[in-house]
Amino acid sequence: MDAMSLQRKKIHPHKYSLWIAMGSITMMFIGFTSAYVVKRAQANWFTFQLPFIFWISTAVILTSSATIQMAVKQFRNRNMQRYKQLITLTAILGVAFAVCQWVGFKQMNDMGLPLNGPASVSFIYVIVSVHLLHVLGGVVALLIMFGRAFRTRVRTYSAVPIEVAATYWHFVDGLWIYLLIFLSVAR
Repeated sequence: MDAMSLQRKKIHPHKYSLWIAMGSITMMFIGFTSAYVVKRAQANWFTFQLPFIFWISTAVILTSSATIQMAVKQFRNRNMQRYKQLITLTAILGVAFAVCQWVGFKQMNDMGLPLNGPASVSFIYVIVSVHLLHVLGGVVALLIMFGRAFRTRVRTYSAVPIEVAATYWHFVDGLWIYLLIFLSVAR
């Protein structure tokens, strides 16, 4: 194999770093859910129904995963107008997801389930909040992509940044689905 073939087979350093970060984040959430399972075995565990808005937020984040994937395709096809629309929509959906999560916290508090309530309630706040912070990190990345999309002068058409952002976005999407199912079943 020549040097060019070997170079093409290597993973881009940004993609490699992202995979390492996603592995670390996964381990953190495995720790959270493991602690939840251990704590749930105690006699004073309090069960409650999650607010329905969390399910609505799931539809929002699933939709945003579709829009970012379409944005990647449009970027690769050099259809920059459509790319701009889709990256904007994805960022808006990311913010909408965050708003839904906030509304869910408010609904829990209104149901008499404050952050400093029973351990089961506190776990929900902590796990969902930490996930939400990761989503907001993704929203920041999307806003950077948004800003780059609307620059008047384009320096490069490398798809790596949008591919990295999309991979991370799909990751937080999948992580949310796992967490919602886990928190619904493991009550």
